[in-house]
Amino acid sequence: MRNTAKITTAVLAAGALTFGLTACGSDQDAASDASGPLIVAASPVPHAEILTFVKDNLAEEAGLDLEVKEFTDYVTPNTATEDGSVGANFFQTQPYLDDFNKKNGTHIVSVVDVHLEPLGLYSEKVKKADDLKSGATVAIPNDTVNEGRALQLLAANGLITLKDGVGTSATPADITENPKKLTFKELEAAQTPRVLNDVDAAVVNGNYAIEADLKPAEDALVLEEAQDNPNSNLLAVKEGQEDDPRVKKLAQLLTSPEVKKFIEDTYAGSVLASF
Repeated sequence: MRNTAKITTAVLAAGALTFGLTACGSDQDAASDASGPLIVAASPVPHAEILTFVKDNLAEEAGLDLEVKEFTDYVTPNTATEDGSVGANFFQTQPYLDDFNKKNGTHIVSVVDVHLEPLGLYSEKVKKADDLKSGATVAIPNDTVNEGRALQLLAANGLITLKDGVGTSATPADITENPKKLTFKELEAAQTPRVLNDVDAAVVNGNYAIEADLKPAEDALVLEEAQDNPNSNLLAVKEGQEDDPRVKKLAQLLTSPEVKKFIEDTYAGSVLASF
């Protein structure tokens, strides 16, 4: 998921929620009817692609009637889940979900982590992170979640040290040790791969890396780990629907060896299984 877009669209979520409740309310009973298909709202790539793989290859044998409904925005999947017009969604991270619930009074909860679209550190000047020279300039995303993730990535690889507990809210002001005296150029996330010629290195979101023809598994100097990463993309439902047998089946299928292999074969490191 693109956190930059999510943060922007979340500002509009309150109005969209009202619209969603009006437009979709007639479908409330359909989503909670365990005898019917499980309708899942998803972003097209990679979420809907992963769900389509499950539908075409695993769902029938597991006794799951699965319907995938694509959305290109980051508000409607949650409002549709809240009002019951879909039974689940698959597009977001936990930090975004927490922020959305807080701002909109919704009651969406996580079921299972599925994958990570990892941030990576890239450079056209050096081949290893340790080779960055004193005073090197590093471009990082300037939105709250992605900037914090970028700094956490650098800290996890020994380039800087951050204050305890800052998490994804970290900013350069939270750096307590900077042995290489790195300087940071804060840019819109989509711009970070475009300045690789002008800086010593840049932290780039997985989706923007792909668009820039970068291959995270091969080209990144360092890459986010997927296991236990709070920014994994997750399957979510309205609170109270976690025990729906259809949801439980889908959660099992999304974290199956078959899906892990599909992710590995299809996305070649630009998407990482979180299980």
